[in-house]
Parts: sequence; structure tokens; C-alpha cells
Amino acid sequence: MKTEFLWYIPNQTVSGHRGDDGGDNHNSLETLTAHARALEAHGWKGALLGAGWGRPDCFTVGAALAARTTSFEPLIAIRPGYWRPAHFASSAATLDHLTGGRVRINIVSGQDNLAAYGDGEGDPSHRYDRTREFMQLVRRLWTEEDVTYAGTYFQVAGSTVLPRCAVVGDRRHPRLYFGGASGAAERVAASEADVQLFWGEPLDGIRERIARLRDLGKALDRNLPPLEFGLRITTVVRDTSAEAWAVAEAKVAAMARSGGAGWHDHGPKVAVGQQRLLDLQARGEVLDDNLYTAPGRFGGGGAGTTWLVGSAEEVARSLRKYRALGVTHFILSDTPYLAEIERQGEKLLPLLRD
Repeated sequence: MKTEFLWYIPNQTVSGHRGDDGGDNHNSLETLTAHARALEAHGWKGALLGAGWGRPDCFTVGAALAARTTSFEPLIAIRPGYWRPAHFASSAATLDHLTGGRVRINIVSGQDNLAAYGDGEGDPSHRYDRTREFMQLVRRLWTEEDVTYAGTYFQVAGSTVLPRCAVVGDRRHPRLYFGGASGAAERVAASEADVQLFWGEPLDGIRERIARLRDLGKALDRNLPPLEFGLRITTVVRDTSAEAWAVAEAKVAAMARSGGAGWHDHGPKVAVGQQRLLDLQARGEVLDDNLYTAPGRFGGGGAGTTWLVGSAEEVARSLRKYRALGVTHFILSDTPYLAEIERQGEKLLPLLRD
């Protein structure tokens, strides 16, 4: 299976995200377009766009960047609590049609500021049940016509989405990416997702989770193509190992001085997947060959909790070990984002091509 490499565009109203070079125009269309075009020029497939209440609307940003590029594929994060499934299916199909099949979707179930956008579903088990229905219905709307669906959370009657999603080879509709490490999240991923995203756990943790998700898929009678797996992680890459570690340690020292300001953007409630990363600190500061756990101690959250650090050859070797476990989708990043798009596109990606 072909390996794909995407980057990350934080899509923040406040500059300086995770140590980025801030500025008044950091989130202008011109700046974001420069990032997307740099990704095209340096061999990246596309980018995950940061999402959450208080950030610019992720779907709107994805549509704008797709319109200003020719091959860039936005991985657009959406929450079922923001959208009704038929409205979303139509919006995404339209953008996919207009871009010739360049849309990817990341379904997010984790809690955000529910009251701010009028979502009353705070119970985790109900939220994941709703997500399952959302994904089932959206996929049916993308692949069938005259759809009637009567679920607990969503209902439609005689619904046909037009225009249809672009068909590109075997791809009939945008891939549905999904994250989460709780039991409820894994059941949704095993039965409904196209790609399960992991954060930067050690190899033994990823191996165990892949095996469990594959077994779950069989137990739940998954009727979709085999689940694929992705890794979302920070990669600190320099010409030499010593230089990379000096940069990483300096960044962590700066985080310690600032209390992690600008780093932890996953809210005060610690999800199961986030807690798994934080618990790694008890196993050591460096795990496997070069998985750095110290950032999580000083405010790093999400994909900024653990980092792969080293020369391009060392980081490539580590990523190939994840590939050997079955990971085929990699979403990498480091700051300054634009400079690292270019550096890692030139130094790291050539070592990882299939």
C-alpha cells in the first residue's frame, strides 16, 4: 500500500503556535496559501488543518486553499456536533467535485466548547454513538442515491447529494480519518473509519493498538475495505543528531520557561489518547531510538507531546519502523512551519519514498 506524507497547518487566530514565527498576517489567506504551495513544491500530499471553536472555520479555510492550489489536499477536521450529516455530505461532495477529488476528512468526536456552538451531547458514549451514525449516513449519501435513514440521532428521507464526489481510480469519496484511544472510539474506528490516526506512541504501543483494531473490525463484522493507519507526530530534523537534539532541548527549555504557552491546544479535559502520551514520561525521557517524551512534561499536547528527534536518516529510520507495523499515512510537523515544510521536504521525504 502506498505511503502518504502530509503536513500540518495550525489555522490559529493567535500567532506563535508551538513556537512558530508569529506575525500579524500569520493567518491571512496569503500566508496560508504560501504554506499550501510550499507543500506542493516540496513533495507533500497535503496538510491536516487545525480545528476547534475559536479558530477560523476549518472547512472554509480548506476550500480557500484548495482553490488557490493545484494538487494540495486539505485534511479538513469536522465535528458531528457542528454539522448535520446531509448538509456536510453535500458541502464536502461539492468541494470534492470542484477540486477533482482532493478532499480528505478528519472526523473529531472529542469535546470542544459545546455550549458555544449549541451542542448538547456531552456524554461520551452517546457522542460516539452519534459519530458512528454520522459516518454511516455520510458514506451512504456519498455512494448511494435516494437515501432513507432513520437513526437515533439523524434521519433523512429520499436524500440524494448532488453534485457527486469525484471518482479517482478506486477512490469513490473522501477518506474518513478518525482518532481516539478510548474503547468507544476504537469501536467506531474499527467499524466505520477509513484511516485510524495515532499520536506519537512508542512502537510497542502502536503495534498493540493496530492488532486490537484489526481484531475489533472482525468482531464487529466490518464491511468496508481494511482499516488503514496513520501517525500524527512532531519531527525535529537537522543535518546531524547532535544538532537536532540541541534544537529539541532548547525548545523544551523555552517551553519550561513559558509554562508551555501556545503548545497545549487540546483543552483542560485530558482524553484517553492524550493521557497515554503523558504516561510515557514514567518510562523514560527517550523511548525506542529517538522518541522524546519531555515536551509533554512542559505543556506539549496532542502531536506536540512527543517528538521524533534526529538527523534526517535517523528520523526516517524511525518512521520506516512504524511503516513496517502497518502505518501508511504520516502527518508530520515542526516549527517554524514554513521553514520546516521546506527543510523536511528536501531532507526527510526523499529518504521515505516507496
